[in-house]
Amino acid sequence: MTEYETILKAIYDPAQFKALATRTVEYLSGYLQQCLHGNDFAVLPNISPDNMLQNWSAPFPAEGKDCFAEMISKTIDFSNHLHHPRFLGHQVTAPLPAAALCELVGTFLNNSTAIYEMAPANTAMEYRLIEWMAGRIGYDENSSGFFTSGGTIGNLTALLAARQAKAGYNVWTEGIKEGKDLTVLVSEQAHYSIQRAVAIMGLGQEAAIAVSADQSFRLDMAALHKTYAECVRKGSKVIAVVANACSTATGSFDNIERLAEFCRENDLWLHVDAAHGASVLLSDKYSSLLAGIEYADSVVWDAHKMLLMPALITAVLFKDGAHSYSSFNQEASYLFSNQAEDEWYNYAHRTMECTKNMVGMKLYITLMTYGTRFFGQYVDSRITLTRAFADVIKESDDFEFAVKPESNIICFRYNPPAYSGSLDELQQKVREAVLGSEQFYLVQAYIKGACYLRSTIINPHTTLEHLKELLAFIRTRELF
Repeated sequence: MTEYETILKAIYDPAQFKALATRTVEYLSGYLQQCLHGNDFAVLPNISPDNMLQNWSAPFPAEGKDCFAEMISKTIDFSNHLHHPRFLGHQVTAPLPAAALCELVGTFLNNSTAIYEMAPANTAMEYRLIEWMAGRIGYDENSSGFFTSGGTIGNLTALLAARQAKAGYNVWTEGIKEGKDLTVLVSEQAHYSIQRAVAIMGLGQEAAIAVSADQSFRLDMAALHKTYAECVRKGSKVIAVVANACSTATGSFDNIERLAEFCRENDLWLHVDAAHGASVLLSDKYSSLLAGIEYADSVVWDAHKMLLMPALITAVLFKDGAHSYSSFNQEASYLFSNQAEDEWYNYAHRTMECTKNMVGMKLYITLMTYGTRFFGQYVDSRITLTRAFADVIKESDDFEFAVKPESNIICFRYNPPAYSGSLDELQQKVREAVLGSEQFYLVQAYIKGACYLRSTIINPHTTLEHLKELLAFIRTRELF
């Protein structure tokens, strides 16, 4: 046996794999214990990018060495700790431990869900999940969809279908025709991926026309009517309206019912970017925030936000399932035997990816394991907590919020009575102090030109006491 064959045999040895897996789970178990019960455990490493790079600058060795456990431990130490209840930053959740184990299984099996013959089990699970999610939206049996790699690609995929449906000619085969100015109307609060998608589609980013939001940061209907009329006057062909459910910056939900009525009256495609907010459909308390979503032509729903899944798992759902085949209309005889509509089980007909992980498995198994009620209760708890935090801020004399939160996203700022300087600069100092302490993680956002601190209360273990501790921490800093 050659040296290579000896090493290869050891690498794939089941006993060695079991030992590595056991040690890795032990590290992760200890990490979870520290996150949930270690009062002094850091939420993030306060290290500059350049200094962080120095920690990973050792040359790759020609000969292997026994450093797997050391590398795992180092990776955990130098990463952000989303399972910590004081992680209050971006819209990325603390995954369920069981979902992470599913991710391990899916990664190990490595079945690509582009075509059925490469991923038979996961193909069936994905189909049932899409069926369930579409039902939650209120779609009937004519609907369809699939999973893709993130909300950005999801929005692009949906808008490609909208372009094909509403352009008036076959853009996929003929390209953008000269003199055909296709446009999409979006809230000024829309996620940047919408403008990026419109630019990728060859329409130019200026074809994503921003519509003003009202004082609650919802798309303003009067402004929508005005903007649409102006587009028509200029000779532009509006093909779609994009609704936020909810907006990334403030967590505000657009009035989908009124937008759906507007789109019906003007023969426009209604796309709902519900990457963050669609999980509210599982809520007993707050599902009315999505009233009218059943009228949308397409919806994007991220399970890696409010369904406690590891990233990425994004559903793209179409009211008319036939539209799910129109985003990408190509032939590939080495993958497909029949027309796309005859092969629901070959998702590569409909997705950007030709290789796709077993993303559906982790959601399917955890839904079966814990039940849908658990996830609905989780959504309820995070929104209720965020609104309770807003009440605490409202009762204080030194903090204020940008808008009363509808979801689990809240924008607020420190405004002590004794301070007379720039509030924007003060928020930046607050965030620097917070991150520098490594005790909390939060981000910032500019709302109507003003700087606010922004928190997404997504960790299932965050309590009102943690949020009060954040305010108390800020008050004790010598910031002015």
